[in-house]
Amino acid sequence: MITGQTVNAIVQSARDAIVAGRLRPGDSLPPIRELAVELGVNRNTVATAYRQLVALGAADTRGRGGTVVADRLQPGSELAAPADAVDLAGGNPDPDLLPDLRAAIAAAPYRPTMYGTSAVAPALRAAAPVLFGDHPQEGELVATHGAVDAMERLLNTHLVRGDSVAVENPCFLASVGTIRVNGYRALAVELDEHGMRPDHLARVLDEGARAVIVTCRGHNPGGIALSEARAGELRALLERYPEVLVVEDDHFSLLSVHDYHRVIPDNSRHWAVVRSVAKFLGPDLRVALVDADPTTAAALDARLRSGRPWVSHLLQTTAAHLLTDPATTRLIATARDEYASRARLLVDQLTTRGVASTLGPPDGINAWVDLPHESPAEKVSTELARRGWAVQPGTIFAVDDATQRNGLRVTTSRLDRATAEQFTTALADAISQV
Repeated sequence: MITGQTVNAIVQSARDAIVAGRLRPGDSLPPIRELAVELGVNRNTVATAYRQLVALGAADTRGRGGTVVADRLQPGSELAAPADAVDLAGGNPDPDLLPDLRAAIAAAPYRPTMYGTSAVAPALRAAAPVLFGDHPQEGELVATHGAVDAMERLLNTHLVRGDSVAVENPCFLASVGTIRVNGYRALAVELDEHGMRPDHLARVLDEGARAVIVTCRGHNPGGIALSEARAGELRALLERYPEVLVVEDDHFSLLSVHDYHRVIPDNSRHWAVVRSVAKFLGPDLRVALVDADPTTAAALDARLRSGRPWVSHLLQTTAAHLLTDPATTRLIATARDEYASRARLLVDQLTTRGVASTLGPPDGINAWVDLPHESPAEKVSTELARRGWAVQPGTIFAVDDATQRNGLRVTTSRLDRATAEQFTTALADAISQV
């Protein structure tokens, strides 16, 4: 099935077989020794060809499991809640705690934007201190089409296919999906109640991770915030790797009841802090601001200009208007308190019933509920669905099959006391049935 006498010929033959469907995702490529004998070439020739296939994203290495054809399926997605279920699965903010975008668009001072205009709208640049008030702006500002867009473009500025990215496990689905679609490798770093574990990060950095994505607050799906002590440990560790790209995803910034703690070390050459407005101004306002070192900012700006040249100034101006609007400021403060209170309702009920526990003190609009080892998340979520409750099984957030944490993601953004009591009762029953 695979032919060729040179590295390039072997690579092309394998890719042709994949495109034609003769080799399918998950299929094992022949062992290096066997293929070398079959083709009459040196083993190093086959080994080099396999490495190129991995770098191209056409194959994955499985250690002793050999080399397999990469999975070309679409990235995982969250499960939609049935229409008749209580939706604790959506991961969305409460619409009642978002400002009226129609009124904001009408009120925002907007002038038509022409080609050649600054990519960052002057109004949003002026409003940036509101968004970055607790972060010293040491770099250059770039506007992107939301946080996920920023992540993808930042990785593309520094990495090539086959490079590795350290991410939290469990991981935000869009982040791990972005990594896989672009041909990078996601390396799992386990979480505890304080954030990313330094010992696990040290291991993947030693394995050659070229970038690290750290969620500062409101982790999705973990529902935790990075503690000051843990941020200091991670910062000290990353000082030993100044060439590694360090990206702070602080999407929950203005809504968090926890302080921001910097992970980026002073000697980092490549860094970025990403803050979007989706959670407190609305997911449809596709705007994020990135503060990055000058080199990274210039590369990010060039990436934007080569595709969609700028983020709509209508959206940027609307975001700026809302960030500086006193009524919106009060609404954000209300949302901050409400989300914290609603998350505590779930924690209190879980503690009272003693059926499960959250990953740590909650932060954000989602909570991670650890389950007993003998109660698999898929079965518990299925049993809950049968009882009319929609949650996300934690398996979909695993970086890989070997690093799955047994738990559920529960969205608390619209939770009230009665619902929390009813849900935890249903959860206890579901756990007892599986």
